[in-house]
Amino acid sequence: MSDTVSGELPGRPPVVDPETWRAARAELLVREKAHTREGDAIAAARRRLPMVEFDGTVEVVGAEGSVPFLDLFQGRDELLTYQHMWWDGAPHQGQCEGCTMAAWHLEDAVGYLNARGVSFAFLTTGAWEEVAPYTAFMGYTQPWYSVRGLAEPVGGGMGHLTSFLRDGDRTFVTYSTTGRGSEVFSGAFGLLDMTPYGRGEAWEEQPEGRPAETRAPCWYWRTDADGAATWGPTSRPVPQWSRPGATPVESLGRTGECH
Repeated sequence: MSDTVSGELPGRPPVVDPETWRAARAELLVREKAHTREGDAIAAARRRLPMVEFDGTVEVVGAEGSVPFLDLFQGRDELLTYQHMWWDGAPHQGQCEGCTMAAWHLEDAVGYLNARGVSFAFLTTGAWEEVAPYTAFMGYTQPWYSVRGLAEPVGGGMGHLTSFLRDGDRTFVTYSTTGRGSEVFSGAFGLLDMTPYGRGEAWEEQPEGRPAETRAPCWYWRTDADGAATWGPTSRPVPQWSRPGATPVESLGRTGECH
């Protein structure tokens, strides 16, 4: 490639010589490092948050029937849970797209959590008789539990990532986050943020001249069998297309909305 500017491409970043690119990259790197250090400081503050004690003997329902919440720690002192939203009576393809994406990302991360002494479990308000065939279809190997009818902190806040601590038989909630706070485990978001066009969502700030994005948030969570983003009647949450026997469908089983 020539070391000289080779012309502008409408709606795309300017084309510059390598030296100019390195200077711009170095300038951004200063901000990135500051962002990383601030993230470290926030994590340190998170570790100093107070905690709330709750009854660890309350029972949740999983593959082995009713068990006390304390069992979810699997003998470890720390526990992370993801509270998976649930649509009662909806077929597999009608379940929450965002939670499906989250669960798919988390599945392979759990081994590393365990190696650090942290247990993990999925919680959902779905009735176990509906949850069990869903997890079998998805091929999930991590423990899932129904917290149907239970109050905070165990049963509330679907879509939340929550951290717990155990001291003997005493159990405590130490942290919880939802919305974009839960993006930490969805690596695809961070990777898309490094690309020239980003996530392709309407809320993103784009360079001047870039065509306005018309897709609504969450457009990439649900596609048809050909991979085209759609909320139409033949769509599924993206991870489901890799499952054996997944085929186009005639209905979502609920109103097609982004949550």
